[in-house]
Amino acid sequence: MHNLNSSAQPEAGMTVSKAIVRAAELLQLRQSSLARILGISPATASRLCAGTYVLNPARTKEWELALLLIRLFRSLDAVLGHGESARQWLAGENLGLNGRPADLIESAEGLVRVLHYLDAHRGRI
Repeated sequence: MHNLNSSAQPEAGMTVSKAIVRAAELLQLRQSSLARILGISPATASRLCAGTYVLNPARTKEWELALLLIRLFRSLDAVLGHGESARQWLAGENLGLNGRPADLIESAEGLVRVLHYLDAHRGRI
């Protein structure tokens, strides 16, 4: 993880927060699901989506999970695009992952498993 100086943290936080909200919107993730993925309360997820809460690198867990979710979005975009195909893939049962990716990404372990799966498929493109 990169260390950010204090003046760069607010800018990084705003950038990551906006990216998370945009990815959640494009993937049609519910706020309750976003809360579970990031390990934050539903109220905090609501504030994040409303733009009144900003992710902060000092809150390591939510920050790292947010970066993983952004990476997931980028991987899905590379493999399937960020439209309906990506949403259907997330919602569908996946035999290789032994579950629905949308359910799996709600835990840190599942999020990493789904990322590894997508990374393996990106390598084939």
